[in-house]
Amino acid sequence: MANTARKTSRSAADAAPENSPRAAIVGANRIPFGKAGGAYAAATNLDMLTTTLSGLVARYQLQGERLGDVVAGAVLKHSRDFNLAREAVLGTELSAQTSAYDVQRACATSVEAVWSVANKIRLGQIDSGIAAGVDSTSDAPIVVTDRLRKTLLRLSRAKSVPERLKLVGSLRPSDLAPVAPSVNEPRTGLSMGEHQALTTRQWKVSREEQDAVALASHQNLAQAYQDGFFDDLITPYKGLVRDQSLRADTSAEKLAGLKPVFGLTGADPASATMTAGNSTPLSDGSAAVLLGTEEWAQQRGLPVLAHVIDAESASVDFVRGQDGLLMGGAYAVPRLLHRQGLGLDDFDFIEIHEAFASVVLTTTAAWADEKFCTEKVGVPALGEVDRDRVNVAGSSLAAGHPFAATGARIVGTLATLLARKKTENPDGPPVRGLISVCAAGGQAVAMILEAA
Repeated sequence: MANTARKTSRSAADAAPENSPRAAIVGANRIPFGKAGGAYAAATNLDMLTTTLSGLVARYQLQGERLGDVVAGAVLKHSRDFNLAREAVLGTELSAQTSAYDVQRACATSVEAVWSVANKIRLGQIDSGIAAGVDSTSDAPIVVTDRLRKTLLRLSRAKSVPERLKLVGSLRPSDLAPVAPSVNEPRTGLSMGEHQALTTRQWKVSREEQDAVALASHQNLAQAYQDGFFDDLITPYKGLVRDQSLRADTSAEKLAGLKPVFGLTGADPASATMTAGNSTPLSDGSAAVLLGTEEWAQQRGLPVLAHVIDAESASVDFVRGQDGLLMGGAYAVPRLLHRQGLGLDDFDFIEIHEAFASVVLTTTAAWADEKFCTEKVGVPALGEVDRDRVNVAGSSLAAGHPFAATGARIVGTLATLLARKKTENPDGPPVRGLISVCAAGGQAVAMILEAA
């Protein structure tokens, strides 16, 4: 059963020096997420990340400030972007003395970035920083054949015209064919969708349940926009003022009319349940989170929305079929909550990345499964999730999923939700939020935030 009493959480960073500062989330910013090949088709990762950071700088009046660090990354990254985070910083009005570096943990990249900045703040190494992520499927790098790549490298080292002509003459038409970009798992050759189709069948998740999750995502995101929730979280970009994949007018009937796109091979195709409607669309976008100590924020007259309490990462053995590719959250969250002595009822909001609607359903089913939790995770089951607390402002199915940007979007959304909830009862019990973000490679990152 889920815990019913509100408990006092303890940070995994309590081993930090006595009186060390807590990592506070001051604010966030993102651009509306675009559809692949849509509004941002001509924008690069650097364009989008620079715009997002610049919007954050403008909103919190950070012009000329030297921050402790900027941590950002992308999954689909050109070689020219070898120093993406630093180049983006140099394109903003932040002090050029602000250091920056790239990080990458697939779809959990920017929540990992938040974790990194928060730890540095908690240890007293920096007093402020930005965590961010960006990805463009419209501007994905195109890979050339190995033979062409090696020939071009030799050509760059050739010292004479005859040598260059000989190398060029060695190429064949087949060497010039580009290799299409792919995010299929290298160990299995399967896409995320095909992997999740296996997990969906394993956990016996129905089409109706998946469509209900997708419908709620669109409805909740549309309502959040209507309520002005994102007014201080989004910088319009290239004509977009809201997420391009959002379908405020969708319905259960429209979703039910879509044909399955994953799980059509292998098992009975008639049992396939994953459609374009209950799967996240390919997207372009960027998101960022501003963190600092409470003292740093107070000195600048900035708000403190929430604190980063703790985080946990996990990986699963999807290669040998021990677990589904995107089931890392089924391990990370129970471990994290067990360490903190918390249960699901201790959280006002739960954010689960909707890579696919069935990820939400299979992950929460695993949390409630006593055998799974005790035998595989090694901790007691968490119990059933209150669906009214899950993704209350919409999530990836409606907003889209630019891989590395999703974590920062979720952290910014959740911190804002927590802060607003806290204002309703400032002297009440702790107001907490839980994050679970699955990622390629069988990984996941979970995080706990608490309203300031």
